Amino acid sequence: MNIPETSPSGNIHGMPLAASLGLGHSALTGIYGYAPKIKPEHIVLIGQRDLDEGEKDLIRKLGIKTYTMHEIDRFGMEKVMCESIAYLKDKTDGIHLSLDLDALDPQEAPGVGTPVYGGLSFRESRFAMELLHEADTVVSAEFVETNPILDHRNKTARKAVQLMESLFGKKLL
Repeated sequence: MNIPETSPSGNIHGMPLAASLGLGHSALTGIYGYAPKIKPEHIVLIGQRDLDEGEKDLIRKLGIKTYTMHEIDRFGMEKVMCESIAYLKDKTDGIHLSLDLDALDPQEAPGVGTPVYGGLSFRESRFAMELLHEADTVVSAEFVETNPILDHRNKTARKAVQLMESLFGKKLL
């Protein structure tokens, strides 16, 4: 959720959400001729564990609903997901899921460009996908932030596919 002025690295891959909110360089915010493309009250961030100061300030300023790993540890994935789904259900026509694979702990998903320890377990992530499937509110999804060059024997890619399958309703039995 960085903008050019707050990004320590200047990497554009950390700016899409801010740009979608209409913040940042006009070359990004003005794509398709209008901005913003999303409202802060239509966003829920889940699983944060490493935020730049500018991102923290922006999240607070815009009042974006956020569940860090602290809340997931304290309340559990079921409560976090149920609250998130309920929060968005009345505000939107459907949920767009953007799952950054670097939300998972690097031990679970090593093939990412920005690994940070203390992330979601695969089981927590799969359970979240199962709950989203049951809620039947997801209208689009993207699974991003994978880097095959950094992966170990396709471990991250395989887990991404399994998470997609769970989102689409695949069950053990």
